[in-house]
Amino acid sequence: MKSGNIGVTTENIFPVIKKFLYSDHEIFIREIVSNAVDATQKLKTLAGKGDFKGEMGDLKIRVSIDKDAKTITVSDNGIGMTADEIEKYINQIAFSGANDFLDKYKDDANAIIGHFGLGFYSSFMVSKQVDIITKSYQDAPAVKWTCDGSPSFTLEETEKAERGTDIVMHLDDDCLEFLEKDKMEGLLRKYCHFLPVPIAFGKKTEWKDGKQVDTDEDNIINNVEPLWAKKPADLKDEDYKEFYRHLFPMADEPLFWIHLNVDYPFNLTGILYFPKIKNNLDIQRNKIQLYCNQVFVTDAVELHGVIDSPDIPLNVSRSYLQSDANVKKISSYITKKVNDRLASIFKNEREDFEKKWDDIKIFIHYGLLTEEDYFDKAKAYFLLKDTEGKHYTLDEYQALIKDQQTNKDGQLVYLYANDPDAQYTYIDAAKQKGYNVLLMDGQLDAPLVGMLERKLEKTTFTRVDADVIDRLIQKEETQRNKLEAERADKLSIVFRSQALPLKGAGGSADFNVEAQALGEDQLPVMMTQSEYMRRMKEMARLQPGMAFYGEMPDMYNIILNTDSPLIREVLEDCEKQTDEALKPIEAELRGLNARQAVLRQEQDKKKPEEITQEEKDDLKKCGEDIRAEQQKRDDVLKGYAEKNDRVHQLIDLALLQNGLLKGEALTRFVKRSVEMIK
Repeated sequence: MKSGNIGVTTENIFPVIKKFLYSDHEIFIREIVSNAVDATQKLKTLAGKGDFKGEMGDLKIRVSIDKDAKTITVSDNGIGMTADEIEKYINQIAFSGANDFLDKYKDDANAIIGHFGLGFYSSFMVSKQVDIITKSYQDAPAVKWTCDGSPSFTLEETEKAERGTDIVMHLDDDCLEFLEKDKMEGLLRKYCHFLPVPIAFGKKTEWKDGKQVDTDEDNIINNVEPLWAKKPADLKDEDYKEFYRHLFPMADEPLFWIHLNVDYPFNLTGILYFPKIKNNLDIQRNKIQLYCNQVFVTDAVELHGVIDSPDIPLNVSRSYLQSDANVKKISSYITKKVNDRLASIFKNEREDFEKKWDDIKIFIHYGLLTEEDYFDKAKAYFLLKDTEGKHYTLDEYQALIKDQQTNKDGQLVYLYANDPDAQYTYIDAAKQKGYNVLLMDGQLDAPLVGMLERKLEKTTFTRVDADVIDRLIQKEETQRNKLEAERADKLSIVFRSQALPLKGAGGSADFNVEAQALGEDQLPVMMTQSEYMRRMKEMARLQPGMAFYGEMPDMYNIILNTDSPLIREVLEDCEKQTDEALKPIEAELRGLNARQAVLRQEQDKKKPEEITQEEKDDLKKCGEDIRAEQQKRDDVLKGYAEKNDRVHQLIDLALLQNGLLKGEALTRFVKRSVEMIK
């Protein structure tokens, strides 16, 4: 028997391993099983070269749990180790200058494994003691190595009937969850699902005599020949679909896939799937499973699928993965392959591409928003879809709308809707003018609009309900029968007095009311929402840094069509009912406004220091008197509006059209409607 210290120059190595070596303790099983696979593969290599002429035997790797002993054992029938090899590979940790090493990697210890080959020592993350019982394929006695998590170890000869290695991990009390069968089987399937050597974990079970019982058949948890390792020419579409169902059993059938196979300038195999998105909320990251030599590394990559490459560092944190040079090269390669595949489908199978557009567009949109140079690659197959379901490339759409949808400033205006049913009236009005309306109802369309405005010259996007139709795309100024300012103001006050109380009902909302001649064929009342403000609020939902926009109230414009007979009737009735009460107020306002104009004119002729306090007080008092008279006027008009069911009905119709009439207000509208049609 031999005892000694592991070849490190500090006793701090084990605390570092326990705390920092991996971001997740569960990865220990990946490391130990991977070592067993390496030992098995080395034996196969030796046999292939004729350096090992013995019986290969059963080369399965077996993982077993003993709850009573609180141990997990990983056994293989690989090449095994001699006492000298234990000294070389286990006792002498492969680095020099341990203190420098600890200082350098104490904050980024996920890099340790990649630099120093410490895979075996991950077992101490969960173990208070680890035993290695091993017998070499060479003519050497079996040995047992034991270490309790300190630099001290013992090494002695032992009895072992068969060639290979057993790693026995005596678990710490705070890691006993790894003794649960379901927990361990889940980890083995996650990290070892596609390892090239069969991994047995217990026996398969069957239902017998009212309970699950073990059979004699090993429970093999991995697939030693994954689909990505096979030649594409040997595979059928159904093979790819079946493999996808195996990877993502709850997902719908994929739209299409890309089989990757490259050996220069790096080694890479894999299959990328484009999944069908049921709705915009289904978009998920973390769907590509990344492997290194068929050992699971991470799933922190976009899209669906599997990628296997020996050039990916096995033991990495997500931050380290993002900074690795090989991973960046692989990412660039994958991006190119995806781009080439999409361009090929669009060019050769455009009809099929258009059918799949709603499902794949979110991936393309995501690429456009996250990769600055992706636009130049994707614009050939990037599609716009209108409310009639027709698809256009950017060049095709520009040619379609250039004549009709260019405003007086030479800007090309792209009109769009995100809810064709709710915005039907606005879409119909646009079509009547000869305009085309895009459908932009995707999860990422709000930021996409801004990106397209930056990329496309002299282009602006405007939602179809952002303004009345004549102001959406302003051509040359049109002359209409305009209402004089005083009467228009009176009309606006009547409707505004009844719209303002809606603020806070069903959400924070501010209403601005204006009177405008829209033509007798247009609705009497329309409601629009500021394009800028609405877009900022949509962005706030996606970008936490813009959250303050989300706290601001929604801003709506209520536009009264003064060409409508209904609006004119309201105005004429209002003037008739309020004329007597308003005459003295309006006369007083005219006198006060004239006096205010004179006072300002006189003061404008003087320097600020020459204006007396009395003159300042006169102007201030005049302004207060004006506001008091305006309030009297507003109160008279408000009193009229409160009793006028037609005013309420017209406002409620505009609110209803925009989905803003809810609760008690909706009930009042229904009752009022019934009364008005009796």
